[in-house]
Amino acid sequence: MKFEKVRWGIIGCGDVTEKKSGPAFQKVKNSELVAVMRRTGELAKDYAERHGVPKWYDDADALINDPEVDAVYIATPPSSHKEYTLKTAKAGKPVYVEKPMARDFDECNEMVAACKEAGVPLYVAYYRRAQERFLKVKELLDENTIGEVRFVSSTQYQKAREDVKDSENLPWRLKPEASGGGLFFDLASHTLDILDFLLGPIQKAKGFASNQVGYYEAEDIVTGTYQFESGVHGVGKWCFTAFEDVDRNEIIGSEGKISFSTFGNDPVVLTTADGKEEWSFERPQHVHQPLVDTIVKELTEGRGVCPSTGESGARTNWVMDAIVGE
Repeated sequence: MKFEKVRWGIIGCGDVTEKKSGPAFQKVKNSELVAVMRRTGELAKDYAERHGVPKWYDDADALINDPEVDAVYIATPPSSHKEYTLKTAKAGKPVYVEKPMARDFDECNEMVAACKEAGVPLYVAYYRRAQERFLKVKELLDENTIGEVRFVSSTQYQKAREDVKDSENLPWRLKPEASGGGLFFDLASHTLDILDFLLGPIQKAKGFASNQVGYYEAEDIVTGTYQFESGVHGVGKWCFTAFEDVDRNEIIGSEGKISFSTFGNDPVVLTTADGKEEWSFERPQHVHQPLVDTIVKELTEGRGVCPSTGESGARTNWVMDAIVGE
């Protein structure tokens, strides 16, 4: 499957597409955003007019089957990821789906199987895999700057946001029927996925998930332990009703450690017996753009393999399911 230029359609042109992802499809070489869809037609029309997109739809099937749409980016809540992925695959078109890939590992497997059967690629929007700061961490690991990796520790907690306290008007991210879980599925998925990218697949995982405060039904605290296929151990702590915001990952080796955040823009820090080194990176204006660039190059030039696939995205869902005990 090779294109001269990839003409994209977006299903679900909500907030994430305004700056994080949508403009990337227009700025990457040999890429063009030609159609958008939202269930409320007026909102789809408004988005199209503001972003210079020639077509808009209020029906996903119409966008998927538009002959002028080559590939589809699914930016809806996870509850509809499988449905739209299967329809896009049936139409013979590449799929780029938001994270988390689906509500659970079983849905992910159905999506992977459908795309394989249709002979179309499946990509997942774990865009950190293509960003400079995380590629620097991988480079440091590949160069054995900290010796043999022993374990990784992730600590992420934050204050409860005001929008989670209104049980009558909860955001979809806190409704398991729409998202698969709570903020753990929405946010921790990024951390677990980037650890998969840096350290390889996790083969064993277990943990505890609870709701301590009761603002909503989904979990608000999760602790987990895991072991990578390489033998490296990992521990993670996530709490969404704490007194401050903390975002810290540490990869510990026999000769040093690498510290970095998942969501912040603080420096990547290497600590060894020789002291500390730091690397700072400017946050991309459109955070999806480096990953979208790898997808477009793969689809148009046949070079450069996108680092975030259906298989890798499914692994992250498997780990989350194992940690929360599903």
